[in-house]
Amino acid sequence: MRKLLFCLAVGVVTGVFWLARPAPQASADKTFRDEFVAMYVKADSDDPKEKAFAATVEKAKCNICHVGRVKKNRNRYGRALAELLSRKTDTENKEKIQAALKKIEARHVDPKNEKSPTFGELIRAAKLPGEEPKS
Repeated sequence: MRKLLFCLAVGVVTGVFWLARPAPQASADKTFRDEFVAMYVKADSDDPKEKAFAATVEKAKCNICHVGRVKKNRNRYGRALAELLSRKTDTENKEKIQAALKKIEARHVDPKNEKSPTFGELIRAAKLPGEEPKS
């Protein structure tokens, strides 16, 4: 009987701690990614270029804006987006996210080189905007 009560108490305490834990932090990134997909990805298109881009975006997942597994490491597109949006305050503001995505389209990949492509040009060419050039 004591064993049963002990197990029950441990189960209840474990359940309370499990339910009280903080929510995962990745939801903000998912919101930004979802808006990127809604704006630029046309998975149901018949155009092979658009289908390929949809597959590339799906494979990239968080690496549309990030580099590697540490989410604090952003690529050039992620850094540009971070200048306009905050994970803490903007995750629920879809209009602001869309406006930021639109504004970043016009930025050059290399701000010091006016001849470098813009993020929008890369996206229209079915390339990930944050992908670093291969040397």
